[in-house]
Amino acid sequence: MHIEVVTLFPEMIRQALAHGVLGRAQERGLLTVGCEDPRSHTSDVHHTVDDRPYGGGPGMVLKPEPLTAAIAAAQERCPPGSRRIYLSAQGRPFDQRKAQSLREQAGLVLVAGRYEGIDERVIATSIDEELSVGDYVLSGGELPALIVIDAVARLLEGALNDARSSVEESFATGLLDWPHYTRPEEFQGRVVPEVLRSGDHAQIRRWRLKQALGKTWAVRPDLLLKAATDAIEGQLAAAERAERAALLNEFLQERRGPQGPANEDGPQ
Repeated sequence: MHIEVVTLFPEMIRQALAHGVLGRAQERGLLTVGCEDPRSHTSDVHHTVDDRPYGGGPGMVLKPEPLTAAIAAAQERCPPGSRRIYLSAQGRPFDQRKAQSLREQAGLVLVAGRYEGIDERVIATSIDEELSVGDYVLSGGELPALIVIDAVARLLEGALNDARSSVEESFATGLLDWPHYTRPEEFQGRVVPEVLRSGDHAQIRRWRLKQALGKTWAVRPDLLLKAATDAIEGQLAAAERAERAALLNEFLQERRGPQGPANEDGPQ
């Protein structure tokens, strides 16, 4: 996967990418990340990229000319069809399901805003979608861009040393994660649960699922409601598909008639 980040602070991106899973993903050739600075697309001596907002108000707004030029330059280095995403407080919430969807992309262009935001005409002409990493205000889009890169990159095959890590963790199954323990067996009077030391893998799986359900119910009950809703919708969708298939089969049988081939005087 190739990702380009349009940012006024490319070093923030480069330094963060040098460590951990992201660093290994790049070393293994699974991920490449470039940066495009809108300042390099200015023509004045001060490299001006922002201006006062029309209508008044505090702060500054990123100008459309250098920003659209930077997005276009970044897109040229990405595979054809790469989505252009603006990290914005007004965007749809970024979650694990979206990360899994973006993993299927060959490339991404992530646009990190600053100040009061970017000119709306940039969004209209050069952005495919907006994503938000939470209901709070940050100084810029660099940290959200890194969050998206990290969440997507760890899903790439070979990025993690153990592929099970990406499926046995919070949100991967719609639930929060279960408690984890390691050595020593006893620490400050607290002992590792006996079931985890039993070697009974069926009981361990059951215990972990119950713990995940309990944690999710206590901390994020909305996730349980969503999981239940998704399950119901999945069942309804499956029933609807089965019904459509049955009706189609019935229709075809009627058209074929006892002779076998379809009649010629109606729709085929």
